[in-house]
Amino acid sequence: MLKDIVVIQKRELVNRLQESYVERDVANNLDFGNDLIKVITGPRRAGKSFYAAHLIVSTGSWGYVNFDDERLVALEDYDEIIGTINAVYGNPKYLFFDEIQNLSRWELFVNRLQRQGFRLLITGSNSNLLSSELSTHLTGRHTAMVLFPFSFKEYLRISESEKTTAEKKEALDVYLESGGYPEPLLKKFDQRDYLRTLLQSTLYKDIIKRFRIRSVQGIEDLALYLLSNVATEYSFNALAKVTKCRSVHTVDKYVRYLQEAYLVFSLPRFSFKVKEQAGYNKKIYCTDNGMAVAAGFRFSANRGALYENLVAVALKKKELNGHNSIFYWKSSSNEEVDFVVKEGLRVSRLIQVCYDISNLQTLKREMRALVKASQELKCDDLLLLNNSVDRLETFRWQDAERQIRLLPLWQWLENMGTEG
Repeated sequence: MLKDIVVIQKRELVNRLQESYVERDVANNLDFGNDLIKVITGPRRAGKSFYAAHLIVSTGSWGYVNFDDERLVALEDYDEIIGTINAVYGNPKYLFFDEIQNLSRWELFVNRLQRQGFRLLITGSNSNLLSSELSTHLTGRHTAMVLFPFSFKEYLRISESEKTTAEKKEALDVYLESGGYPEPLLKKFDQRDYLRTLLQSTLYKDIIKRFRIRSVQGIEDLALYLLSNVATEYSFNALAKVTKCRSVHTVDKYVRYLQEAYLVFSLPRFSFKVKEQAGYNKKIYCTDNGMAVAAGFRFSANRGALYENLVAVALKKKELNGHNSIFYWKSSSNEEVDFVVKEGLRVSRLIQVCYDISNLQTLKREMRALVKASQELKCDDLLLLNNSVDRLETFRWQDAERQIRLLPLWQWLENMGTEG
């Protein structure tokens, strides 16, 4: 029985490896030269398994089991798993375990195999595989990376032909609302139905089932509200009033669960004082624009918010890889800068996002906020991302003068990782 399952899964994986593959721009710190357990986590259906499969086959000596299979749920003899893998794959050195969190006491099993000399690559989307919990589960003997849906740069690779500037702008207009979940893009089926189904699957499998949530309506309401309001501030008190969650404590807990499942993430307001920062409202973003559009209640998409969400996701990826920390800034008179990028103790860049700056008053308002933040945070690297303008502009406000780089969003997204 078990051998049949492993043989069928091997066949399925080999067939999948024949499918078209889009090269991923990720900081791959999964060095197979050491014995650390390699962990790939991130949102459901973001392409973790496919990426991991391409990594593992490059080793030349690999075995594979996918635990997202109801026939393996009741399995109790874990040595039988290894015996079967050895029989099917010929005593492989490297093992790839997909959706490992579905295996009861998976961490004990994985730790034992690591001690026995196996090189392990595991994936999962459940909060059991969060970086904050991995040190406990895997006794520190691991290295982890987070994989999100396709970035804009990766999205452009779906079509192998070189694109003109005009075509890249058009591609961004589509990507802005479609997002980057690989399966519907590559297999060309209805995206919104797919993403709505994926949202329900994530809510029920990764949150409601694991945390035994009774108020299903409450967390569904909260998820839909947050996805409908990306790039906006929130407080737990306000969320408790607009959803069917009973208390501020419940809302706090549910938001944390949604973040652990990689549906959303929050950005704190910048302050040099930690206590002050903790008391401010946060801003909410979605890990993929397509999910926000498909699940959120919008009569017409807010392009400004979707622009800002793309920038937030790109910066969040860098933060997860340890490159920087990100915040938003707000003055006492409510002027705002969308992103404060902090490297170590230094604020290294201020980024404002505005879809349409053709109105002179709008442009001045956005640049004035950048200059004010520049003065307060002692940062002169100022960037205003927009839909079409590319130039360097000197802006004066009162006695302060700063140079501000205006850059089209598509160009910045395409250069992420080089221009930064």
